[in-house]
Amino acid sequence: MGLMDSLLGAAQQALSGQQAAGGGSDWVGMVSGLLNQQGGLAGILQQLQAGGLGEQVQSWIGTGANLPVSADQLSAALGGSDALSQLASQAGVSHAEAGAQLSQWLPQIVDKLSPNGQLPDSGDLGAMLGQLLGR
Repeated sequence: MGLMDSLLGAAQQALSGQQAAGGGSDWVGMVSGLLNQQGGLAGILQQLQAGGLGEQVQSWIGTGANLPVSADQLSAALGGSDALSQLASQAGVSHAEAGAQLSQWLPQIVDKLSPNGQLPDSGDLGAMLGQLLGR
């Protein structure tokens, strides 16, 4: 199992209470899969920053409040609708619903993967997993 898989699994466990409260599909798992397909956490964050969402991304990584992002902003920053179309197809929902769910879960997942205001690196995997699971 790779570093990204381990971190995403820990983030999924850390968010499981929120996910269960929201009901429905396993959105955290599907968004995690999307991250893997988009070049991992660093890859998708780079795409979002290049697409004009740098301020939002920094808020998700930072220790303060997460700035919101809309489905339209995500779609534009990710280069159109391919990623959202794939997510919608996997979940069996409309493109609009997939965008709405991604805009809800992506900031939370990034926040959980960067609890100290920094993106994880492979040397910090053990500590990172412990922090995520302890939340």
